[in-house]
Amino acid sequence: MDPNPALRFKDAEPRIHPTAELKSCKLGRYAAIGERVILREVTVGDFSYFERHAEAIYTTIGKFCSIAANTRINALEHPIERLTTHKVSYRPNEYFRYLGVDGDFKARRQGKAVTIGHDVWIGHGAVIMPGISIGNGAVIGANAVVTRDVGDYEIVTGVPAKPLRHRFSPEIAARIEALAWWDWPIGHLADAIPDMQAMPIEAFLDRWEARKP
Repeated sequence: MDPNPALRFKDAEPRIHPTAELKSCKLGRYAAIGERVILREVTVGDFSYFERHAEAIYTTIGKFCSIAANTRINALEHPIERLTTHKVSYRPNEYFRYLGVDGDFKARRQGKAVTIGHDVWIGHGAVIMPGISIGNGAVIGANAVVTRDVGDYEIVTGVPAKPLRHRFSPEIAARIEALAWWDWPIGHLADAIPDMQAMPIEAFLDRWEARKP
């Protein structure tokens, strides 16, 4: 008989460090936001977490993503075509009365949102540039600067980030995508964790494809 769910599962409410700053964000179950993280208009999926001193804006993040310290997601552009790249031209309200935020430039930035899939690991100090899409299961190396889209289960490193290899063969990746384990009910997920820890990926898929809820 399964244990009492009230004892088996911890509180699913998101955990937010008191020094974190969030504005217009949506957080999924078990999401965790670390020390001095700054998020603006960011959606964070179930179980995803930010380590300390990370920043993100105009971004949608899937489930089970691991985002390391000092990362920057959607490093916003400046208007290089104007007389000055300084924010005095698009946020003059910070310096002068009666001059408001440049709504067109704000909309331009919002239109270059970043999309991150499920089970993505973003390494320490990585920077994701505007408008980038990162596929499920991808890995971004430490201190990488991502200037192009990253495919499912692709590992990229360097400045600018370039493909290193894929985590799995195309056949295994396709099976993981079909399994969509990130959408499993929490009890089913908990049951599978011992096998995640002990079994090779092929054996795990063989067993749990037959048990998919």
